[in-house]
Amino acid sequence: MEKDLAYNDITRQIIESAFEIYNILGFGLKEKVYQRAMAKAFDSKKIVYTKEQYGKIIFQGAIVGRYFIDFLVDSKIAVELKVRNELYNQDIVQLLNYLKSKNLRVGLLIAFTNKGVKLKRIVN
Repeated sequence: MEKDLAYNDITRQIIESAFEIYNILGFGLKEKVYQRAMAKAFDSKKIVYTKEQYGKIIFQGAIVGRYFIDFLVDSKIAVELKVRNELYNQDIVQLLNYLKSKNLRVGLLIAFTNKGVKLKRIVN
């Protein structure tokens, strides 16, 4: 089944980066700190990304929603980081809306919690 997952190699590297960050920094820092650490991890692995990528939802020619995603990796994977103990439906909806707005297929929702890293892989 793992071979069938879209973008398996790059998503594995993203997830490994999150666990490396958690193992070094632990829990309880601000989200921006984890974002900076993730950018540093991506740089060291030569992962191509853009930070705080903008997306919009258009309905009948008007912008009806705006979204910023923490990272757009390799122009195809949206990555949203959270610092909290649970992943909420609103987080999943936020990421799914971003995927739809950019016509992307895969997103990763990564939470740094007091018990480790939680993640959810979202497919559009």
